[in-house]
Amino acid sequence: MKKQLCFAIAALYAGSFLYAQNGDPKITEVWNPEPRIVTPGQTSADPPSDAIVLFDGSDLSNWEKADGKGAAAWKVENKAMTVVKGSGAIRTKQSFGDCQLHIEWRTPAVVKGDGQGRGNSGIFLMSNYELQVLDGYKNRTYSNGQAGSIYKQLIPLANASRKPGEWQTYDVIFTAPRFNKDSTLKSQGRITVIHNGVLVQNNAAILGATQYIGIPTNTFHKEKEPLILQDHGNPVSFRNIWVRELE
Repeated sequence: MKKQLCFAIAALYAGSFLYAQNGDPKITEVWNPEPRIVTPGQTSADPPSDAIVLFDGSDLSNWEKADGKGAAAWKVENKAMTVVKGSGAIRTKQSFGDCQLHIEWRTPAVVKGDGQGRGNSGIFLMSNYELQVLDGYKNRTYSNGQAGSIYKQLIPLANASRKPGEWQTYDVIFTAPRFNKDSTLKSQGRITVIHNGVLVQNNAAILGATQYIGIPTNTFHKEKEPLILQDHGNPVSFRNIWVRELE
C-alpha cells in the first residue's frame, strides 16, 4: 500500500509537469490505489467500522494486570471502569503501534488533595509513553505534568480540563518510534492529542520513554506493545475506549 502511494505521488508530480506542457487535466488524476471504505460512527465518539473496541462498558475481558499475572481487578459499574487503589495498573491483551485512540475519562467529583495527588492516572501508549490524566480544573501543578501533557516532557498547548466529576475525552493520533537493526533510534515517536475538542499536542515529537526521575530514554522495544492504564491511587474512571490501527 505504501509503495503504491509513493508511486501515485511520483506519478502526480510527473503528471503536473506534463500538464504544464499539454494542458490535459486527466494527467493529474490519480485513481489507484483507492482508499478503503470505513463507516464512521453516529457521533465522533462512536467507534468506526474498523475500530477495535477495548472497553464498551460491559467487562474487562480485553484487559489484564500490567505485569501479565492475572485478570484486571478494577471495578466495572454503570458502563465505566474505575481504578481500585492498590490493585495495580492494567494493560490491553492486544498490542498496538501506530494508532488512533479514543478514550473518555473522569476524575472524582469529590475533590481530595491537590497538584499531582488530585485525580491522577495515565495512559501509557506502547507501555512506555505517558499521556497524563489529572484533574486539571483550577489545580496548579507543573506544566509538563498537567492533563494533556506527555508526562515530564511536553507541555500541552492549552488547559482544556472540565470540572471534577465530568466526563472528558482524549482523541489521539500516535506514531510509534522506529528503531534500527542495531536497536538505536531511527525516528522519534510523535503524538497529536485533542482534549475535549481542543488541540493540546500537535504532531509533537516524544523525547523517549516516560521517566519520573531523570531524562527520557529511547530504549528498543517491539513494533507493537500493549496500552497501559495507570493505578495512581485515585478512583479515576474510564469508558468508551477504542483504537484504530494505522498502516
